Amino acid sequence: MSKSLITRAASATRSLAGSLVLLFLAAGCELPPMDSTQQGYRGTGMVEIDNPESKVTTGDLPAIAPAVPAGGPKAGDLYQNVQVLGDLSVAEFTRTMAAMTEWVAPEEGCNYCHVGGNLASDDIYTKVVSRRMLQMTRGINEVHASHVGETGVTCYTCHRGKNVPEYIWTLAEDERTPNVLGWNAKQNRAGVADNGFTSLPYDPFERYLETRMDDLGNIRVAATTALPAGSNPSNIKDTEETYALMMHLSQSLGVNCTFCHNSRAFASWEESAPTRTTAWHGLGMVQSVNELYLGPLASALPAERQGPTGDGPKVNCQSCHQGQNKPLGGAAMAKHYPGLNP
Repeated sequence: MSKSLITRAASATRSLAGSLVLLFLAAGCELPPMDSTQQGYRGTGMVEIDNPESKVTTGDLPAIAPAVPAGGPKAGDLYQNVQVLGDLSVAEFTRTMAAMTEWVAPEEGCNYCHVGGNLASDDIYTKVVSRRMLQMTRGINEVHASHVGETGVTCYTCHRGKNVPEYIWTLAEDERTPNVLGWNAKQNRAGVADNGFTSLPYDPFERYLETRMDDLGNIRVAATTALPAGSNPSNIKDTEETYALMMHLSQSLGVNCTFCHNSRAFASWEESAPTRTTAWHGLGMVQSVNELYLGPLASALPAERQGPTGDGPKVNCQSCHQGQNKPLGGAAMAKHYPGLNP
């Protein structure tokens, strides 16, 4: 056999081997059948692609505690230092406490928040925090129905069986070094998931989600004039931070931009899907929760629970949604627990 034939045969063998390897790897990475939903008029690209295997199902959720008979003495009359759930009957109070233990501290049990033998004591910081979280949960279900609807929230919405929710954030340290060039302006860092692994600002939360703003209109991608002007100007920095926040929203809900926006007119509210209004209310809810409930708790936390600047953990969209456009697939757990509703 000639040298050229041997060379061609060897090349073909390598090509075949490479193809077989690729087929083997592709078979192992094959995606499941995907669901698609048309969100708007055909031709606008407003279609959502969902992976059914990534969705939370009712079988993944903790069981709802059996209902208890109505009536009986109030928890606030029988127990000491009950500041939030004292209006519940003793039976409903006990039922709610048991559910909270399962949602937040399934391994530690009651002693995660309570001093053994003295349940009224506030000596453990987790009890102070959990009391405030109960107030927050009630507040969300009462004040922010424009976002959570009739589904509401429970402790499990964020905690998912963990003491500390998996998706929280604290303020990022300012990496500016005096008299040294190269400040990264809190962007251009590889490997940051919150901004979709892009070079965009990796801390869009401090500006947009830490406190309530008088006007969410300063979240804007495109200016409405040729040059930044007027009462609500836009510049490159605004655009970058807004894009970073939008990347966070998209990733948190497991959707693309057209879940809320019309692809032919992103800025137009008139041509956007109703979900954009729901998202707007959600941003306001997150701001309110961080300002009223979570931010002030920083001083009650030990140093290991505080951020690098001394602030406490706060929430963003990912805290509740965790990859689904409706947290827990839209499971309505809150309605089964009267103590968590106004």
